[in-house]
Amino acid sequence: MKKANLPGAEGAVPSKTALEQERKILLDLGNDLTRVRDKNDLIALFSKRLKSLYSITHAIIALIDHKDETYGAFLYDIENSPIKSHPGYKLLFGQRFTLNEPFIKSVLAADGPISFILEEVMDQPQSPAFLRVNYEGGIREILMTKLLNAEKPIGFINIYSDKAGRFTNEFRSIMNGIAPQLSSAVTNIIKNEELRNKEKEKSFLLEFSSDIATVRTKEELARSVRTAINKLNQKSGYVIRRINEDKTTMSPYVFDLGLKEHDQNIVNALQKASYPINDGLQNRVLESPIPLLFNVEREIQRGLTAPYLLNWQAMGFKNFLGIRLRNGETNLGLLFLDIEEINVPLLQGICSQISIALANIMANEQISKKQEEQAFLLNFSNDITQVRTKNDLQAAIVTVLDKTLHTKLAMIRVIDEDGFHMSPFMFDKTLFEKAKVDFEKMSANVITIEEKYTAQVLASEEGVVFNIEEELKSGNAYAQLWKTTGLRNSYGLPLRVGNKNIGTIWMQADRLSPLILRGICAQISIAIANILANEKLLAYKKQLEVENDYLKEQIKTIYNFSEIIGNADTMQKVYRLMSLVAESNTTVLVLGETGTGKELIARAIHNASPRRDKLMVKVNCAALPANLIESELFGHERGAFTGAIDRRLGKFELANQSTLFLDEIGELPLEAQSKLLRVIQERELERLGGKQTIKVDVRLIAATNRNLEEEVKAGRFRADLYYRLNVFPITLPPLRERADDIEPLIHFFVARYSKNTGRRIKKVTPKVIQQLRSYVFPGNVRELEHLIERSVLLATDGVLDEVYIPRETNAEKHEQAYALNRSLGQVERDYIIDVLKRCAGKISGSGGAAEILDIPGNTLHSKMKKLGITKADYFS
Repeated sequence: MKKANLPGAEGAVPSKTALEQERKILLDLGNDLTRVRDKNDLIALFSKRLKSLYSITHAIIALIDHKDETYGAFLYDIENSPIKSHPGYKLLFGQRFTLNEPFIKSVLAADGPISFILEEVMDQPQSPAFLRVNYEGGIREILMTKLLNAEKPIGFINIYSDKAGRFTNEFRSIMNGIAPQLSSAVTNIIKNEELRNKEKEKSFLLEFSSDIATVRTKEELARSVRTAINKLNQKSGYVIRRINEDKTTMSPYVFDLGLKEHDQNIVNALQKASYPINDGLQNRVLESPIPLLFNVEREIQRGLTAPYLLNWQAMGFKNFLGIRLRNGETNLGLLFLDIEEINVPLLQGICSQISIALANIMANEQISKKQEEQAFLLNFSNDITQVRTKNDLQAAIVTVLDKTLHTKLAMIRVIDEDGFHMSPFMFDKTLFEKAKVDFEKMSANVITIEEKYTAQVLASEEGVVFNIEEELKSGNAYAQLWKTTGLRNSYGLPLRVGNKNIGTIWMQADRLSPLILRGICAQISIAIANILANEKLLAYKKQLEVENDYLKEQIKTIYNFSEIIGNADTMQKVYRLMSLVAESNTTVLVLGETGTGKELIARAIHNASPRRDKLMVKVNCAALPANLIESELFGHERGAFTGAIDRRLGKFELANQSTLFLDEIGELPLEAQSKLLRVIQERELERLGGKQTIKVDVRLIAATNRNLEEEVKAGRFRADLYYRLNVFPITLPPLRERADDIEPLIHFFVARYSKNTGRRIKKVTPKVIQQLRSYVFPGNVRELEHLIERSVLLATDGVLDEVYIPRETNAEKHEQAYALNRSLGQVERDYIIDVLKRCAGKISGSGGAAEILDIPGNTLHSKMKKLGITKADYFS
């Protein structure tokens, strides 16, 4: 590096006069420096004093930044600079020059002032640009002197001259002498500036804190931030983003990017924008405890594709600062600021205040939002409480979801009574029409609680959110339907009453509050449960109206096991069989003549079984019309046949978990027998006109007075059904074989009908008892009951002393026909023994065998002796 030559003889000793002059100049310069209070005054006074003594044009002071090893101008004498009109002059103000180049290294290596002829150095490799600018402005030589602080260079004083060779040894000596004072002055100015700046920052932060403390809305926040940025002489744009509720994205909250009115579309787009946090830039800001400075072009070149970066590039932004906003340890969002210089402490102070304001605003918004949501749910609850029908509910839901929440209801499904299948309850028909989906066809598909998406929803606590675009890519069959709404997400939510799932609801929306979702689903669940319950009640009401008489009859005929009258040996056998089978679920077949009490036995078995808590259901197969047998037994759906205006539960369903008594089973048509057999075997049925299989748990007791074996042989009864029913047969003896039970039965029925008719029967005469014991009773107990009822009504004095007994019955005719196959003597002998048995061995008198045979007592004695009849024959 070539240096300028010094005028005068080398090594010449200055005269005494020269030394005095130099001392005076240094003293005057020192006095000037002590009067300096402003940094601009320093260079102006310094230049003015030197110009009056030496041939110089102007001076500047440059400062070194050791952090990035650069230097740049600190003080300019702009008014007196001869190059101020040069086009490149002002460009030098903010420019930084490296310390790692030959020109400035030679200055740093020099022991004192050093000068350079610009023409010789300005075109040297890596020479700083300000040399050429000065040369083009008429400057020919530069003198540079290091400024030191604690032996460390802090900058340079640059003196310029428009003529070469003007920097004498005397001048160099003066510059060398004044350099320490000049260094101290510069150091003091820097410190004073730092103090003033800190005071200004404190004042600014205090003022900003006072301003931000009054902020309650995001509009007020935007105004305060813009005012603060303007005070910092930053006219650039900014954006504050906040973290969304999903914790994975961020959206602009308040911003001012200097957009014009015609950029309103951009503003609207920004207000709706949402950016992933982990985009390579936002996440870096949130993780950094200090502000980060970014260059737009450099970040794009790194491969970042965030849309806002491209927008900033199009707007002309070059550098921007990112600093996180947090409240305590919680990140709230971040601030992006278009800025060139960073004052880290000041920005951190600003962002701290913004964070507090943002947290307060968010808290207020949350409170307001919750209050609005609670008010909304209260109004919705009031609307729901007035709902009584499905149509009313749909109108209320559509009004709330569509008009208030901008949400679409797609479908509500409810779980069927079997707890497995699901049926459509409510849907938006317009969605299916837009998607060109056949709802009838879609709803015909059997949906169960195990279906993929339904199972997910029912298993969740607060529902499942499906992103519609992602579901379209995954092949979700419902996604095409959801897409027609133009909304972002589909919400599948469980409908529950208590802890019981009753169905699912599907809605489409961009975003819904969890509180709103929970409240809506709770209200809709209750409303649906009430509607379903009302529908069931209406159906059951009709059912009960039809079956009311039947149930009353059943209740009237309930007897306890202990109320069966009879202690004969034959009845003891029946009791033993009943006790053996009562506790099991075994099918029982009760056989016996008409009137023997088969239904009473069936009820006694039921009342002694574990199913006693539920009413036994009775079906008289002989009384059912052939075309209604299947409907009566298995039930039917609405519209299953002409006249089926409502769904009807069959007797099997009514008897679920209880006992079904099929009386007169032998009268059942063959077609109905085959269907009955299937239900008995499979323990399941289908209603007429229905597709749903219904599981039933029914204990069967069947009864008949027919000989089913003979019926099977004749082809009138299915053999396989007979074997299914004849698991545990119980045969009831006819009343004529239990003569000892007649008297207790008489007293039982007398007591019953005395109470029912209001007649007070105090006594039954022996004559009546004897007459009834000697009667054959082809109608068995039922006939005895009817005879007693008639006799009680005819009694007038409180004594039952007469009873009407038919003289000829079908049973007697049957006995006569049987007698044709025997000899006359055998017939006569058997007949007399049978009569004596019925008369308890009494031969003469009222109720005696002679009276029944209509012969004198002596004649009967003679016949008995002749035929060899002894007491052993009729008292066995």
